[in-house]
Amino acid sequence: MCTTLAAGRVTRADYGDAMADPRRPLHVVAGLVALALLAASCSGDAGSGAGTASVSTDTTATTTTGPTPETSSTPAPDTTDPPEQPFECAAATPRQCLLPWPNDAFTVADPGTPTGRRLSLPMDATPRNADGAPIDVREQNRADGFSPHSVILVDLPGLDPAASGIAGSTDIGASLADEAPIRITDTVTGERWPYFAELDAQAADDADRLLMVHPAAALTEGHTYEVSIGELVDTAGAPLVPATDRWQFTVASAESLSGRLLAMRDDAYAGLDGAAPSFRVESVADNGGVRTVDAVLDVPLYLSGDGSSGATLLLDADGRPSRNPTTPTYPAAVRCVLPIEPAGPVPVIVYGHGLLGGRGEVDVLSFAASIGVAGACATDWIGMSRDDLGTVAGILADLSRFATLPDRLLQAHLNMLFLGRALNDERSLASDPAFQTPAGAPIIAAGSTQFVGNSQGGILGGATSAVSTEWTRALLGVPGINYALLLTRSSNWPQFQAVFDQAYTAPVDRAIALQLIQLLWDRGENSGYAQHLTTDPYPGTEPKQVLLVQSFGDHQVANVSTDILARTIGAAVHRPSLGPGRSPEVEPQWGIPALGDTIDRAAMFVWDFGTPAPPTVNLPPNSIDHGSDPHGAPSSEQRVLTQALTFLLSGTLLDVCGDAPCTGG
Repeated sequence: MCTTLAAGRVTRADYGDAMADPRRPLHVVAGLVALALLAASCSGDAGSGAGTASVSTDTTATTTTGPTPETSSTPAPDTTDPPEQPFECAAATPRQCLLPWPNDAFTVADPGTPTGRRLSLPMDATPRNADGAPIDVREQNRADGFSPHSVILVDLPGLDPAASGIAGSTDIGASLADEAPIRITDTVTGERWPYFAELDAQAADDADRLLMVHPAAALTEGHTYEVSIGELVDTAGAPLVPATDRWQFTVASAESLSGRLLAMRDDAYAGLDGAAPSFRVESVADNGGVRTVDAVLDVPLYLSGDGSSGATLLLDADGRPSRNPTTPTYPAAVRCVLPIEPAGPVPVIVYGHGLLGGRGEVDVLSFAASIGVAGACATDWIGMSRDDLGTVAGILADLSRFATLPDRLLQAHLNMLFLGRALNDERSLASDPAFQTPAGAPIIAAGSTQFVGNSQGGILGGATSAVSTEWTRALLGVPGINYALLLTRSSNWPQFQAVFDQAYTAPVDRAIALQLIQLLWDRGENSGYAQHLTTDPYPGTEPKQVLLVQSFGDHQVANVSTDILARTIGAAVHRPSLGPGRSPEVEPQWGIPALGDTIDRAAMFVWDFGTPAPPTVNLPPNSIDHGSDPHGAPSSEQRVLTQALTFLLSGTLLDVCGDAPCTGG
């Protein structure tokens, strides 16, 4: 059976979702971790890798239409300086000052923003690292609201979540029950928002375990939400009364989240003035039927210096990204794998690599080139590539430096877009003999590129795809959304924790710190763009067709995050998604409608390779309790590859699992 992805809106039913030696200086620990990560960053990863979101509460529903977008105006970047900070905190610690989080108490009125508000986080109340430096939040204070994936943090010492009836990750549907003690309500629409909640399992002491409430889908951009807390009990069964039982917070607008990248895209394309992107070929190597080409692509540079690791975005007087006046071009290194003598021109895929890896991971798609059906090209996700390992380690020791990471990601997204343009324009790469057969015929089918991102490439690739005018289909393999949710659930995290936990020693400070950096990370990953990926596209941009591939029990990218992404983009899931007894959830993939014969924009297939179910709390899986990591397994499953290529090349979605769950060896 084949399912064709149609061109209309997504259809959805409505809501009813230390280890480091403490004696070592931080800079020494950061250096040691950078060396360790250099050796381990790509292991297990190379082969793997809007409008209002509505989540179905009926897993068989496929036809309810989501709401019409309220606006289609072009998002623009922030154009004003951060406001003064009238909020002053007399308390001694972030725990006393910044909770509950998020909270409009930490905003000021600003009629110049789409939301009418702007963050005003108090500089003297942010977590301090071991050197006594508070997190500098001036960049965060440019935003006109909080993250659409904000984790609600509440300090409730002694809370018994189960006895209080709080919905956990295994029963998201319970969050919408009449008797649910915690409610998240959209004040614009009056809808209740689904969530799951947990005590912070990263904290060793019960007294330090904040209640963490995770929205089950992206909160709508620009809307204000009310959090209300009803009757709770502690571990002794006694009533537990929170210090604050009702408050509101405003979610950042599309302009605040994506305006900078869209401005860079539009300015860079305008600078082409009808010409094709320029490039130079560095090397060509033929092996069997596959050609490997290394090249350098010229991309307008919007970062400081030469754009290397640690650079930051250049802004003009109005707060808009500005092209570097002294180094106007960034040399984006590109690697391509191509069929040497295909029967005719073939599509060439833009590939997004895995965690802190590099463009060389595109070699995993050599199989498509070897059979003559497609090629693939990749460039580095600068900001989160192998070259950034040292910078990342330094950031973890001092989160005031974090802005360089999402700033470089914005340049990386632009590099990806220009790679797509260079593949689509026959005057660019296709004009060079390196991209032609021995007889001089073109290898590249101009205008036919699509996107594949695995792992980190799936967490960032939805953002690139949402702003892309170069492709219409995206395959996101073992993807996720919201790094603040992902980090502590990932088996990769302990490597980074060696620095982070030594720098920020209080568990509550660490939970707050992750929320502070997510405010900036939104600009560079799926979190800030997913609401415009399959519906409510940015002006001048088409909605995309998206295929999500989830690996059940994934050790590196938590399944709960993939499910949140699926709900946010309105994906339908192949059902049965899992066999009986495989998931501890009351309803696996809650709120994601079943995939039918025809769907609108997005689909998800859950692949089960026999790995035990992942932890139900914010801890990473381990090999003793959770078996072998299936993160890269889909890349070795023939049915996944067949489905992926068919989808990318034709837009047709093969149902390769029939009426059974998708299982692999």
